[in-house]
Amino acid sequence: MFMSAFTHIPLGQRIPASLHGVSASLPTMHDVIGYEEKDPEITRHLTSGYPRFVVHPFAKRAGVHLLRTLGLEDHAIWLTSSIRAAEQLRAHLGEPATLLPIDAPLTGVTFPKDPELSARAKTFLQHSGLFLSSREAEDYLLRVGELTADQAQIETSFDGYAPANVKGHVARFFQHAAATDVFLANSGMNAVAAAFRVASDLQRPRGRTRWVQLGWLYLDTIAILQKSTDAPATDYLFQSDVFDLAALKTLFAAQGDRIAGVITEVPTNPLIQTPDLPAIAALCREYGAILIVDPTVASPLNIDVLPHSDVVANSLTKYAASEGDVLLGAVVVNPESPHAADFRARLPGALEPVYSRDISRLACQIGDTVALIAQINRSAPAVIGFLRTHPRIKELYWSHHPASRENYLKIARSPDALGSMISFVVDMPAAAFYDRLRLPKGPSFGMKTTLICPFIYLAHYDLVTSESGRATLAAAGLHPELMRLSVGAEPADDIIAALAEALN
Repeated sequence: MFMSAFTHIPLGQRIPASLHGVSASLPTMHDVIGYEEKDPEITRHLTSGYPRFVVHPFAKRAGVHLLRTLGLEDHAIWLTSSIRAAEQLRAHLGEPATLLPIDAPLTGVTFPKDPELSARAKTFLQHSGLFLSSREAEDYLLRVGELTADQAQIETSFDGYAPANVKGHVARFFQHAAATDVFLANSGMNAVAAAFRVASDLQRPRGRTRWVQLGWLYLDTIAILQKSTDAPATDYLFQSDVFDLAALKTLFAAQGDRIAGVITEVPTNPLIQTPDLPAIAALCREYGAILIVDPTVASPLNIDVLPHSDVVANSLTKYAASEGDVLLGAVVVNPESPHAADFRARLPGALEPVYSRDISRLACQIGDTVALIAQINRSAPAVIGFLRTHPRIKELYWSHHPASRENYLKIARSPDALGSMISFVVDMPAAAFYDRLRLPKGPSFGMKTTLICPFIYLAHYDLVTSESGRATLAAAGLHPELMRLSVGAEPADDIIAALAEALN
């Protein structure tokens, strides 16, 4: 008989309990579906969530206060991370969106209430990572008296210059970079979007506008490629199979003079597939394409990707902000890339500014990253070993999956550097397993807290709920009921006991 040391976390409770926690509990499949379908009985419990998907309550309150002070209570408002972001949002929305007044204490756009326009605004901000920081909203509410000190988050500030501290740590994580090669972003998604935009601007004058998406990537990275290439019908090229190097070579042989670059995750999210990165880098160099790599799933402390990339876009929310209460990212330039000087010159103007309290909070945590990764790498093999031999596990994916193992070991910093992510499909009703499981259940990964979620339901609910969508998932090797597990810092035996209890 297995007894879990974990307890069920109520619907909507932040994970962690911080006011700025980036995850929130979705304890049952009914809750997951209700969240996706915007069921009021579910959403009323979800005051927070992953910040690019759920507008933070502080940002909502700040918006309401601004509208009231401007006499625009009949308008919608979307607050942004900078005036440049607000201008981009206004240009995207067109009329009747207008910028907040230049002397307003926050930046953003307003327009007469319009659900369709609000949906477009939210999607644009989500894809590009341009939302106002929850800590900046909190500070605004404190200044205007809408929040009292005892209602605000109490947290330790970093004693020193936080940006330099964070850049120094990130450079050491990658080993081949100096702090001057590290450029901070307000989110990992903004890091991806900015790297893509800079690379596109560099390649366009050379007649290169086509982009290759290698593998099934995170949904917002896919959206950037599908929506932001110059002519998506011809310039967005998708190769689902990350292992088919021959097909990629054939594609380059046919269109190499038009290909601007390749974007891939190493490993991919959520199938944890690793392509032959050195071979892909050589192919890109041969044809003059820019290679953008996102190593967030495994962490640059586990895999050495920078020598095989032109730039790396990495979410610092994962692993570096291991408490789970900071949204930040970074772009790291490979100093040996022929495009290094251009990226260094252009990235500062493409990335969103980082709010001072966010970078201070990250600087307080980033020193724990090496120890956290070491702990995860000790625990993950035991969890994987348990799942590999359990009769109710139908499919299992991890960094050393037989299809990926050889490619992963080419870039792994050690044979034991497995990373935290494990994806699997159970041979039983998914709800029966998920609802019974006592592990923390919510989006995100790479924190001290173990997290699990039905990833495809959360990321691609539109595909899960249509016949054509399920066919698209099947073609990419994605089971709709795939569970994505991120091993945290808790004892491996406790994590295993929770899984065993639910599986039995």
